[in-house]
Amino acid sequence: MSQEAIPPEVIRWMVEAREVASRAHAPYSRFHVGAVLVDESGQTFHGCNVENASFGLTLCAERVAATRAVAEGSRKWKTLVIVSPTVVAPCGACRQFLIEFASTLDIWLGGLDDAMPIRRAKLEELLPDAISIEDVHREGERPAS
Repeated sequence: MSQEAIPPEVIRWMVEAREVASRAHAPYSRFHVGAVLVDESGQTFHGCNVENASFGLTLCAERVAATRAVAEGSRKWKTLVIVSPTVVAPCGACRQFLIEFASTLDIWLGGLDDAMPIRRAKLEELLPDAISIEDVHREGERPAS
């Protein structure tokens, strides 16, 4: 991940992500995360983490934003902005989920406090050798039913 000049639109999306992080349902971890996913047309989709007493059912902010995008018909994404208390990258499950739609997704990571450093990464760098639709459906093969 690299540190570089931050485009103004990324700063704006960081502010939006912080706002949505404040609405997270995180009674167990108290680790509030907010995400803003931006598609190729510039439309934004917001998400926050939603925890559950059955921890495996917890939804990360990134997947909440991504499922909102899919539900609204967006499947070509260019940028994801994530804010959290400690500036963390997406978990493995989120990386695999996101790569289904945008292997070259540009990811910006920031903190809940705007004084924290902002980092940038490409999704394909965070998840090399990801399972793709091509791996699942080889040319000429039919999916199992």
